[in-house]
Amino acid sequence: MMDIIVVGGGACGLTAALAAAQHGARVMLIEKSFESRSNTARSSGMIPAAGTRFQKAAGVEETPEDFANDILNKNRHKSDPAITRHMTNIIPEVVEWLVDECSVTLEFVEDFTYPGHSTYRMHAPPTSTGADLHTDLLRAAEAHDNITIMDNTAVTGVKLSDDEVAVSVDNVDASLMGKKLILATNGFGANSDMVREFTPDIASAMYFGSPGNTGEGIAWGIENGAATAYMDAYQGHNSVSTQANELISYAMVTEGGFQVNKHGQRFGTEDQGYSERSLEVLAQPDGIAWDIYDEKIHRLGLTFEKYQVAMQAAAIISAETPEALAEQLGIDAHGLTQTMTAFNAAGCGEAADEQGRALSRPLEPPYYGVKVTGALFHTQGGLVVDEVGRVLHNDGTPIPNLYAGGGTAAGVSGHGAAGYLSGNGLLTAFVYGYLAGRHAAQSIT
Repeated sequence: MMDIIVVGGGACGLTAALAAAQHGARVMLIEKSFESRSNTARSSGMIPAAGTRFQKAAGVEETPEDFANDILNKNRHKSDPAITRHMTNIIPEVVEWLVDECSVTLEFVEDFTYPGHSTYRMHAPPTSTGADLHTDLLRAAEAHDNITIMDNTAVTGVKLSDDEVAVSVDNVDASLMGKKLILATNGFGANSDMVREFTPDIASAMYFGSPGNTGEGIAWGIENGAATAYMDAYQGHNSVSTQANELISYAMVTEGGFQVNKHGQRFGTEDQGYSERSLEVLAQPDGIAWDIYDEKIHRLGLTFEKYQVAMQAAAIISAETPEALAEQLGIDAHGLTQTMTAFNAAGCGEAADEQGRALSRPLEPPYYGVKVTGALFHTQGGLVVDEVGRVLHNDGTPIPNLYAGGGTAAGVSGHGAAGYLSGNGLLTAFVYGYLAGRHAAQSIT
């Protein structure tokens, strides 16, 4: 019998396994397939944390409370305030633990901020890709003597008792037995039935997360009497390249670019977060938009590995004039030229911006553009857990021996798409993984 069984090998599961193993527990981690890549691996690897030594070294002074206030302001105070503050209090410790004890390579990001973040607080791999973050976590888990990893193994069911847990897996006759179970299977973004039921406004969009996120972890919790919350919450994204099938950072827009539809016209306010902005993009003709920016912003894009991939796929187009850019992009040249003229007038301070943005400069040739669409990245609702990741009944009491985190647990994004603040997914994945693994290990008698 193992001490702890962890189901799911993304950031939450790997963090839970490492935290438990470092406290002496023998851990079995079961993953459907690392080859399909977790949501962590598909992300930009940006971990938000306020109060780390890395942030302080960069001269940024703020508290976890400041970060919590940004989360609560973004979701209109719809998330649990105590849990939200708990997340922001713990994440600085987790970030430093990842670097110091798990050999994860993280750098402090001070090139840009995402909408809703009041200052620089992101920590990411040098490539700004979650694939490197996931690789570092997996390498650390594989090297730990207390962790056994079962890859290419699908869990088909779980059974709980007061004394032990039983996990059924494909192609194994007998159940795997453990003392504690941590569910880290993310959410239900790849389960079209659940998406239509709980997040219908994004159901028609492409799904850009891991195909393994089919909601079983949430279902197993419900089968064992767990409460759920915020099941309508999700992270969308408004800037996925249709040609390269790669995420184009919304920094291409927030750092001084703009988005247009096929008529060359801007739409909605670009100061929105990219999650709720996904719905604005999908509402345009054919559900398509184009990010428009210039050389300075293009150079920022090149710091993202995914942007470099899009470049190699010839998805990033450049031209010296708006007319030439529009022709190459396949959008209305007259419309884009008019939009650029108005945008640059606002950037020069000659007129108010039509979307109400505070612009600091006009765009300068050469101009760049990329065709994008809106997508669902992951869901943010799930099982209700306490401050250490224990799954709770509807009456608030813990279900014996059951923990959950990341996308399997209810997050801190409130409801719908608009409450998502960039980094909320990795925030709850790392904090709940860390706390659940540590608590489960310390609770074993």
